[in-house]
Amino acid sequence: MASNETLSDGRMSFTEHLGELRRRLIICLVTVGVGFAVASSFAERLFAILMRPLIRVMPPGDKLVFTALPEAFFTYFKVALIAGVVFASPVIIYQAWLFVAPGLYERERRILFPIVFFSTLFFLGGALFGYFVVFPFGFKFFISFAGKYVRVMPTLQESLGFATWLLLAFGIVFETPIVILILARLGIVNAEKLRRNQKYAILVIFIVAALLTPPDVVSQLLRAVPLIILYELGIWTAKLFGKKPSPETAETATDGG
Repeated sequence: MASNETLSDGRMSFTEHLGELRRRLIICLVTVGVGFAVASSFAERLFAILMRPLIRVMPPGDKLVFTALPEAFFTYFKVALIAGVVFASPVIIYQAWLFVAPGLYERERRILFPIVFFSTLFFLGGALFGYFVVFPFGFKFFISFAGKYVRVMPTLQESLGFATWLLLAFGIVFETPIVILILARLGIVNAEKLRRNQKYAILVIFIVAALLTPPDVVSQLLRAVPLIILYELGIWTAKLFGKKPSPETAETATDGG
């Protein structure tokens, strides 16, 4: 059948695209499986490292607990799975690149690869910021509610879920410059518009910082200041690499149109 063969102009048929996608997915899944198998042998150690900021602020002698028999097993299973995905992320990104690259123009390839690289870099930076800066202050704040009549007893599953959510949230928030770059390349925003709306962006940043952190001024400043810096970086990125307005658009903007 014609659908199973390469088209006459050299393009891949729909069936070949599905076969290529299947092959890339299998490679990704196998790599995740290998990472999961390796991480399973020291999943408890990985969990201890992830929970170290919480354990340090807990009262002396207190430990994390589990309230259901399979909770510890499934918690370590999730830790190993997350570690396997992190371990396989370079391969996943590379396989995704191999799948989409043949359908891109040379100019698009030159743009996409740096975007993927810096997206990964900013996401890891946000996760590390959450671990080393947010975790100590956040966990200390919540532990402070323990008192004479209240004892803190965090469970394994809830602690892992909370820590994972914070790491993911700050990883996504740190993608701000990349999102601004993409919007600027598409012509949706520009540096001038971002600069005009900077005061509103700062207000939103402080609201986000208040939602993601304990409600004390010092903690909010520690979270808000890096986000403001990222927004400023996004403005300069849009100015340097954003889509340039056409002469007609620039003339219309100058005339107040």
